Amino acid sequence: MARPKKSDTTLNLAAKTYWPKTTDLVSLEFILKPVANSDLYAQYTIGLHAWFLHQMRDIDPELSAYMHDGESEKPFSLTGLDGQFIPQSQSLQLQRNKPYRWRVSALCKPVTQGLATWLRQLPDEIVLKNSPLTIESVKFAHPPTTYAKLLRQGQSGEGSVSLSFHSPTSFRRKGHHLPLPWPTNVFHSYLRRWNHFSNKPINQDDFLDWVDTYVIVTQHQISTTKVAVGKQGSVTGFTGAVTYGIDRRGITEKPFVAMFYALTQLAPYCGTGHKTTFGLGETQLGWHTAQAAPQIPTQQRLLAERMDELTEIFLSMKKRQGGRRAIDTAETWATIVARREQGDSLLEIADDMELAYETAKTYSKLARRALRELNDREKR
Repeated sequence: MARPKKSDTTLNLAAKTYWPKTTDLVSLEFILKPVANSDLYAQYTIGLHAWFLHQMRDIDPELSAYMHDGESEKPFSLTGLDGQFIPQSQSLQLQRNKPYRWRVSALCKPVTQGLATWLRQLPDEIVLKNSPLTIESVKFAHPPTTYAKLLRQGQSGEGSVSLSFHSPTSFRRKGHHLPLPWPTNVFHSYLRRWNHFSNKPINQDDFLDWVDTYVIVTQHQISTTKVAVGKQGSVTGFTGAVTYGIDRRGITEKPFVAMFYALTQLAPYCGTGHKTTFGLGETQLGWHTAQAAPQIPTQQRLLAERMDELTEIFLSMKKRQGGRRAIDTAETWATIVARREQGDSLLEIADDMELAYETAKTYSKLARRALRELNDREKR
């Protein structure tokens, strides 16, 4: 594999050490080039997520397990692919030898050190189904840093702050998606990661009360979209840019003001909202509306809409519709049926959803039987 020259990137892949062992956070940008024109399948971010964790498992199985399911807060984030696509009727096509950007960020020391080990044996390519992408170069998307340094930067912060949301961003609220950049939700998202990983936690309730009272939206330009993302279900999220300011009455609370600015510096590393390990919530500092309009394959939007439709159907057929178990079952069945309708194999679906093949097969049969019974009742 041709490695980039040191002058081409801030990251020298020939070096033995990439950043200090005290580093808490790092964000890497990979430049990938497809070896041939190929369709980008609807849920390709599942493939990127799985490929990355498999890479980490090969160098440190315990670290990979920790990153996968060891904590309530995921210690990393991943973006989708960004570049020049060829629009098709329902999908996007990767162009041969065109560059595509992909970012990987680590949020704690074990993962930053795991990334350093991985870079020393970086493979030549990423394979998404039948679409190999050559790894051309790696550089810092955001520099190695620590939570202590972010806090020091926050203590000198002033004025308004703009954030741009490059991929669909959403929050969970009372069992539904909230596709709005409401300050409390946005900063709660960052504070969860900060309190979990920084070893410098602050009182969540007090800080969020301050945000709710004094942090205001002074400008925004957003739009919403529905996407199928993660192992199952769909998400309605927003993209665009937002400017946040602090009411002058709130600037007397110096620790909270410093945390406000520190968390905006954290945002590009951790992303915003949920499913940030599957490409959602990619966040940049500054106002970048031209960049905050990702191309979403029509196929992905249609898949998300079909999942929602089927979820509602399956929920309506259950005696207890409101429980979390009923919702999870309905979403699982809906995901399997919708993806099968789109042409995905049951083996691929089971692998993406981390289900045993026989379990996925049983769910598929139960879901289709339920749909047939509903259709028979409607014909009577």
